Amino acid sequence: MKALQESPLACQRLALSPEQRQRKDALTKILQPMMNTNNELTNGFEFELPSDASTFQAAAEWAIMERVCCPFFDIDLRLEREGGKFLLRLMGREGVKQFIKSEFQL
Repeated sequence: MKALQESPLACQRLALSPEQRQRKDALTKILQPMMNTNNELTNGFEFELPSDASTFQAAAEWAIMERVCCPFFDIDLRLEREGGKFLLRLMGREGVKQFIKSEFQL
């Protein structure tokens, strides 16, 4: 079995095209103020967002780009049943939690 190669704990913004970076920045400006509640997890954080379709679509688009520039994240988008919460989880290996605190100013 091939060993897992871990990427450095640093955002690789240049992995995105200039247009993607611009779009990701715009999505971050939309989503970050909506990340009202954050729950600290052992390996990251969980954020609650509004559970409407447009917020979910924006978060999914953001997550796809975040995965490219920050491949060390485990990203989980979760919609709870019966119209419940929409949760965004950012998790990962040791050091990721500190990275999230720094990047998201938690």
